[in-house]
Amino acid sequence: MELIGLKKCSTCREVERLLEAQGLTYHYREINMDRPSAQELKTWYQQASLSSTKKLVNTSGQLYRGMGLKDRWDDLSSDQQFELLATDGMLVKRPILLTDQGQVFVGPDVKAYLNQH
Repeated sequence: MELIGLKKCSTCREVERLLEAQGLTYHYREINMDRPSAQELKTWYQQASLSSTKKLVNTSGQLYRGMGLKDRWDDLSSDQQFELLATDGMLVKRPILLTDQGQVFVGPDVKAYLNQH
């Protein structure tokens, strides 16, 4: 498993505790140090079966608000959206969990998945 998150994020730390409590082995990838590529983001989006690319966006983040993305996100093509997300890990919703079975969970879906197992 791979957990993609931010060490300072309380939700990411909570997910780490859940993984450890369940005895699950995982690799931690710090999203601001090892940014996902546009292709990785596109693949994860497809594997997670998200209803919208906006589900991959950290809409509560300062960077999102500062860039005025709320008003212009829908004007971008999906390729432009993935490219923009790849420019800064702080734009990407976290945590993201990649399971050994090829499943991808994003944001609150990570805790929901771990609480079922």
